[in-house]
Amino acid sequence: MQEHALILFDGTCHLCSGVVQFVAKRDRAAQFRFAPLTGPTARRECERLGIQPPTARPDTIVVIAGSKAWMRSDAVIEIARRLPWPWRSCVIASVLPRPFRDAIYRWVARNRVRWFGNANACALPSPELLSRLLI
Repeated sequence: MQEHALILFDGTCHLCSGVVQFVAKRDRAAQFRFAPLTGPTARRECERLGIQPPTARPDTIVVIAGSKAWMRSDAVIEIARRLPWPWRSCVIASVLPRPFRDAIYRWVARNRVRWFGNANACALPSPELLSRLLI
């Protein structure tokens, strides 16, 4: 059994919240926990690992497991690696050079609010997701 992983995400971005709901629904082993990038859990974990703290407008997803952290496209690949088949097959993207993957990631991040919208606050999670959400 893998250790639990914490996904730090932009809680007001509809795309990011949708990704969290997508992952939680497919994570049968309940190995993922979730926390908004602007919350105290994210600040504490970023400090613990020496990662730049989130900005006022977070533009990356972070996955933390133990003493390791993945960001941007590496985080997406790590999430896929921990999900069951067929989602695990997305790790094939790791054969692409990181600068290329991250360029695509940054392009989506720059346009996500325009494409998917933004909320003034985090969306109200389902009871099952609420039990895995850290503030």
